[in-house]
This record gives sequence, structure tokens and C-alpha cells, in this order.
Amino acid sequence: MSTVTRWWFVRHAPVVGVEGKIYGSDDVECDVSDAAAFAVLAQALPGDAVWLTSHLSRARLTAGAIAAAGLTFPEPVVEADLGEQCFGDWQGSSWAEMEAGDPDAYRAFWEKPASSAPPGGESFADLIGRAGAIIDRYTADHAGRDIVAVCHGGTIRAAIAHVLDLSPEMGMSFSLGTLSVTRLEHVEGGLLRGRGGAWRIAGINQPSGGLDDGVIR
Repeated sequence: MSTVTRWWFVRHAPVVGVEGKIYGSDDVECDVSDAAAFAVLAQALPGDAVWLTSHLSRARLTAGAIAAAGLTFPEPVVEADLGEQCFGDWQGSSWAEMEAGDPDAYRAFWEKPASSAPPGGESFADLIGRAGAIIDRYTADHAGRDIVAVCHGGTIRAAIAHVLDLSPEMGMSFSLGTLSVTRLEHVEGGLLRGRGGAWRIAGINQPSGGLDDGVIR
């Protein structure tokens, strides 16, 4: 008999007021007015689960909007390591402003964007490391449970890269819409016993809008 631990990653609601800017780990506002999308999420997500959010308000507000749409679940545990990638000195700037402000650092970053850290920030490879540690810990501590994590596009890409053992460059290639759901499942036992288990993909970037039956497959 295999033990399956199911992760449900929900990207936060759309941000507002930062068009054309890299906001990264800045605490920016989000728009939780899409009642139809939140109704679908409230029907599709498991309430009887371990719930997590990042420390940023857009993740916590998104979880609150899911609850307001009718889903009852435990108070989410706030995990700062589920936060978005920190772009350091470049946060709040456009790409053009970054290049104009420090052409050498900008050029060096784009030579290896997945493994290079912006000035005062962290690389995507760093994000994979900290998000992966959270995933490994909760998977071990809550084996066989559903775990819902309301967090960020970068964090979810990092989670996919971690469980599939992808390079940081490959991990950055996934497109993830706001209020989308990504489902990753860890299987241990059965034929996998003694091998530490294995990960499987149940769905990536599944939209919460436009679903007739309210079920995310």
C-alpha cells in the first residue's frame, strides 16, 4: 500500500499598481474581487488539509478570499521560505531602469539568470533551495495528507524544479497564472519502498476560471 502526500500550490491573486515593475519579495497589493474564481477554488481545494501561506500579504489575502468563498480550513501556517524570490536592489524597478542603473550587474545577471543573484538579492537557484527544504520537511512530517500552499509564481516554479530534480534554467520555463493550481504528489511505499519514494505531477498551471463543474482536474 503506497502512501501519497498531495501538494496543492495556489498562486496568489493578481497584483495591482506594479505594472512593468519587478516587485519580487516586496509586499504589494492584490485584487481579490474575482468571486467566480474563488468559488471554484473553494469547491476544488481540500479543506481537511495542512494549509500554508507565505508571509506576504498577497498570499494571506488570497487564502482569506478562498475561505470567504465558502471553504472551511485550519488557520494557515505562515512560512517565510515560501515567499517570492528577492530581487534586492532591483525590486520596484523596470528592466530598463535596472540596466541604466548598473549596466555591468545587469549584463552579468543575464549571462546566467537562473543562478545569478541581483545586487542585494537571491538567485532562482537559492529559491529552489529554500522552497525545497519546506517541501521535504512538510512531506515527511505530514505523510499521507493534503497540503495546500498559497504562495507565488517563483516559489511554485522552484517547487516543480525541486521535486523533478530539474536545473534552475529548466525550472524557470514554466508559465503559472494567478489563481492557478499546481498539484504535485509524493508516493512512498509499495513498489517504491526502500527508495525514498517518488514524485509525480498531477497538474501544472490549472486555471481556476472557466471551469463549468468547479473541479480542478
